[in-house]
Order: sequence, then C-alpha cells, then structure tokens
Amino acid sequence: MMNNTMIENTEPGECTDIEKNVMRRVRLIRILGLIISTIVLAIATFVFALWGIGKEVWVARVFQNMPQSGDFTEIVRFYISAFGHTRFIVQALAVFTFVSFIYLARETIRALSSFFTHAHA
Repeated sequence: MMNNTMIENTEPGECTDIEKNVMRRVRLIRILGLIISTIVLAIATFVFALWGIGKEVWVARVFQNMPQSGDFTEIVRFYISAFGHTRFIVQALAVFTFVSFIYLARETIRALSSFFTHAHA
C-alpha cells in the first residue's frame, strides 16, 4: 500500500515510480511470452526446414548452376525452374522455410514495435 506522501506528490494522471516499474515488468513479461511461444517455434521450424533442404539438395551445385549474368528475371526463372524440378519433399521444405521466415519477421516486428511504443510511455 502506498503512503499518502507518494500520492500527494504526484499530479493527477501521472504515474508513480512504483506504477512505472510494475508496468515495465508487465510489458517485459508480455514480450517474453510472445518470444517464447511464437518466435521459438518459428525459429525451430525455419532451422529444421533448412536442415532438411541441406540433406536433400546439394546447395552448392544450385548456386554453381545459377545464371551469372545478374539479370533479375533470369535468376527468378532459374529458381522457379529449380523449384519445379525438385522432389516434393524439397518443395514442401522450401515452402515451410519461406512461411516460417515470413512469420518470424512479422513476429519480430510486432515484438519490437510493442516494446518501443511502450518504452517511451
């Protein structure tokens, strides 16, 4: 329970130091819960899918066969063709990698924006 001098010294609508500390800890716990539950799952999926691709495909050969011209459209056509000519497991792992990377990026941005918007409050 706060004593009366702490309450009397604060302006209406102003938070006390105790309230600021409590809210900072609540935000930290919220961010940690978000990180542990979603980001760890996305990282595990991403790493597992990349590992699976590495086991199924000779990645160095893919990069050796890639067009060296630097033309973006040729490179895109090459990767689409390479994707289409692989086994189903590699295609599925590539999709898992892409989806988990996008999800990881989204969750990271959400966590950082939540942290920075509340850190200045």
